[in-house]
Amino acid sequence: MKKHYFLIASMLILFLSLIGFSDNLVTDVGQESNKDPKFIIHGLFCFAWLGIFVVQSNLIRKGDHGSHIKWGVAGMVSAIGVFISTVYIFFEVYESWGAMPFWIKANRFLMLGFAVLVLLGYLNRRKGNLHKRYMFMASLYMLEPVLGRIGEHIGLVDFEFDLFEGLVWNLLFISLFIYDWKILKKIHPVSWVGVLCFYIIWVISILF
Repeated sequence: MKKHYFLIASMLILFLSLIGFSDNLVTDVGQESNKDPKFIIHGLFCFAWLGIFVVQSNLIRKGDHGSHIKWGVAGMVSAIGVFISTVYIFFEVYESWGAMPFWIKANRFLMLGFAVLVLLGYLNRRKGNLHKRYMFMASLYMLEPVLGRIGEHIGLVDFEFDLFEGLVWNLLFISLFIYDWKILKKIHPVSWVGVLCFYIIWVISILF
């Protein structure tokens, strides 16, 4: 199971994303956002990143480092596309800071965190233990829209909504901590610092 952890986790994140955006993809393909180029491009980059993360995890599981390096180029292109398209959408639908709900504020910070984590992952691409955790944490940082959409689909409101998002995120964080403990007999600094920064972002977003 330790060898398969990142593959299973990446597949789960991709699966959650497909559920979250199932209305765009399957049940309500005529909705307005499906005709908006900025959302189409953004969605393609996001699914490319998540799909490539699954591929990359499987290549490492099989020990195919050569293909992993080649796919890494596509992964970086998709990550840059995710960031740029998200920033464009943020500015396109800009609201004043005070008018934003706290989760939208958090998404601004989380996307910046995504970019920093991907950059750190790239800079540490020859250090496997760092690289894979940076990239995994980056993927976790971009999950709010996915979990939010799932919450809407199943009719959650207010406290139920927040509880659902927190539960899924924390289960993924705990799974990473368990993986670290089984492999290293300690929690890797990238893991616990990444989670700490995640919570700091939410506290700042809620309070300010």
